[in-house]
Amino acid sequence: MKNLYYKNNRLFFENIDLDNLSNELPTPFYLYSQKSIKENINEYMSSANSRTLFCYSVKANSNMTILNLIASEGLGFDVVSQGELYRALKTGVSTKKIVYSGVGKTRDEIKYALENNILCFNVESKDELMAIDQEASSMGLIADISIRVNPNVKVETHPYISTGMKDNKFGIQYEHVIDIYKQARTLESINIIGIDFHIGSQIMSTDPYLESISSVKRILEELNDCEIKITHIDVGGGLGISYKDESQIDRSNYVAKILDSFKDNDVDIIFEPGRSIIGDCGILVSTVQYTKESDHKNFLIVDASMSELMRPALYDAYHKITPIIKTDASCKKYDVVGPVCESADFLGKERELNCKVGDKVVVEDTGAYGFVLASNYNSRPRPAEYLISDGKVKLIRSVETLEQIVQNENC
Repeated sequence: MKNLYYKNNRLFFENIDLDNLSNELPTPFYLYSQKSIKENINEYMSSANSRTLFCYSVKANSNMTILNLIASEGLGFDVVSQGELYRALKTGVSTKKIVYSGVGKTRDEIKYALENNILCFNVESKDELMAIDQEASSMGLIADISIRVNPNVKVETHPYISTGMKDNKFGIQYEHVIDIYKQARTLESINIIGIDFHIGSQIMSTDPYLESISSVKRILEELNDCEIKITHIDVGGGLGISYKDESQIDRSNYVAKILDSFKDNDVDIIFEPGRSIIGDCGILVSTVQYTKESDHKNFLIVDASMSELMRPALYDAYHKITPIIKTDASCKKYDVVGPVCESADFLGKERELNCKVGDKVVVEDTGAYGFVLASNYNSRPRPAEYLISDGKVKLIRSVETLEQIVQNENC
């Protein structure tokens, strides 16, 4: 993981001694590295040109400090809800750097986006297209749209985060997309500007992207024959990170390959990176509360849970779990579990660890889909978030109080 290392058997994140920090701050908490985020962004932008736009996928991590940092580096945003659009707008980013994705945009959300003059809607169904046209017409506006095609490309990832196959809810079937474009052309309040695809998440090869591009280029040829002009292609996001020592795609090389694939097309290229910007830039710090050993199974019961990190329970996702103090003592296999009353409440299974009550551990690579999926299940307050910025630890979200958990209820 980026900028996480041992020094004299003590775990450091950037220059921060995590043992000292975890003794000062109540666990569990999230900690992010500004340096790592900027490194990832720079890798992406190193191969970009004047016709490249990066729209960070807000759903990966929507903390306002993180979004402000990302906007300051020149990125726009990919949003999927009115709440995410509200957050993006609060950064002060140009609205012409915001694309609106998602299969279930409500009329109120469409109106809000039109009022704020975003770059475009990524349209995912005929009904949505008609709704956008009707809302734009009622407001006396023209809506810029891109149509999301489902290229029916299989990717090696968890089925819950595959989005480009025929049986996924996302996008318009490849065989029907030309008809949708033709219909969009007839609508007075619709302006066609793009084509969009997104094939999944945690993808560790460029091959599915290149396969999708071949399909999209065939669509471009048909659109050209129909005299439908496309000014941008949105290639989505989904680039993975190394959770378990997988071979990771070089971000710069990935961008270069995509741009080269479209070198003969007179279009802008939009990327929607999320996890690959923030995923390997964050950790979750937790304390061992109890050990529980038997002839059959050993458990480390920590104070973090599926309420703080849902990915293991949701996807059976793997995250490395690393002691903050390293010892030479022999290890045992443990399931690392939390206090939530669900059998699915685990952070890792069969992990070789040597830990005792009071020891601190780090769950690695939790910058993406960590806090954003956190909940108040079992009425647990969501944890604090911190950012290492210029060598100092900055609080960017306070831990919830019990009063905040119930404040919107009629007590």
